[in-house]
Amino acid sequence: MRKIAKNTLVLATLFGAMVASANDFGGKAKAKSEVEKNLLTIESDPTFKKKGDKVLMNLLNLSQGKVILKVVDSEGRELFKEVIDGDLIVEKAFNFNNAFDDEYTIIVVDHNGTYKTTVKKK
Repeated sequence: MRKIAKNTLVLATLFGAMVASANDFGGKAKAKSEVEKNLLTIESDPTFKKKGDKVLMNLLNLSQGKVILKVVDSEGRELFKEVIDGDLIVEKAFNFNNAFDDEYTIIVVDHNGTYKTTVKKK
C-alpha cells in the first residue's frame, strides 16, 4: 500500500512539474504559434505508383495553389498538359497502354518545386 502511495506521489510531482514548465509564460506562448505555423507549412512531394502501363499520381496540395501536370516523350514533345488550381488533393491516372514504345516523363510542378518520374513503354 505504501509503495502505491509513494509511486502516486512521484507521478503527481512529475506531472505537476511538467504542467508548470508547459505553462511558463516567458516566451513559451510564441513557441506554440511557431509550432502551429511550422505544421501548416509542411511540404509534401507527389507520390507516383506504377501498375503495369498505368501510373497513378497523388499530391497533397496544402496551399491549394496552381499545379501543372505534363507528359513529354523522349524527344521533349509535350503530349499532355493540365493546370489544376484550388484543389487540396490532386489525383491523376496516366494510362500508357495504347502508347507507342518510348520513354515518357511525367512532370508535376507546384509552388514547392518540380517533380518527375519516367515510364518506359516497350
